[in-house]
Amino acid sequence: MARILIAEDDPLISAFLEKGFRSNGFSTFIADDGEQALRLGLTEEFDLVLLDIGLPEREGFHVLQELRARGKAMPVVVLTGRSERDVVACLEAGADDYMRKPFRLEELLARVRARLRTRGSQEALVLRAGNVRLDLRTRRATVGDRVVQLTARELALLETLLRHADQVLSREQLLSHVWGFYFDSTSNLVNVYVNSLRKKLGPDAIETVRGIGYRLPG
Repeated sequence: MARILIAEDDPLISAFLEKGFRSNGFSTFIADDGEQALRLGLTEEFDLVLLDIGLPEREGFHVLQELRARGKAMPVVVLTGRSERDVVACLEAGADDYMRKPFRLEELLARVRARLRTRGSQEALVLRAGNVRLDLRTRRATVGDRVVQLTARELALLETLLRHADQVLSREQLLSHVWGFYFDSTSNLVNVYVNSLRKKLGPDAIETVRGIGYRLPG
């Protein structure tokens, strides 16, 4: 089980990340300021660090610099709402990737999985369930031999369902994966987009599990 250090001072975002990563099989540890993040990063073994730039006590940029100066080579994915200049500075200081806030959990998970990929292995570039297929390189969806034209949000929802094929996902899980941590839990977005996908993929493509959520049969 991969160990992820989440260095984030916003409790809502850190709780969102912790819940999302744990539900996807990761072991998570939280640091809510830069000093704690640096101490944990130097004394514990982590497979990856999610590092907010704007940490109190010690900025994420300086945490990153110190980790690299001390020979810590684990992948670091920077989380930021700052300018392009700050992102470039972090990449030059040794960050492996970055995500701008607000972000989709599913995209962040994909980036983390890519960084954790072991040498010689390759993450699946095509997701399949039944006769539904999504090529992650071309973002092209097909049902059997039929190409389906989907919007960016429909593609994101389909990708989430395919990554969790045969699993029942609640509305809240789908909202957090597809719409990110700034979602409205009272919204009917999931219903609207599931219905839209059914019209394009076929009426039986996505199952409704009453009182729980939705499932894409494998």
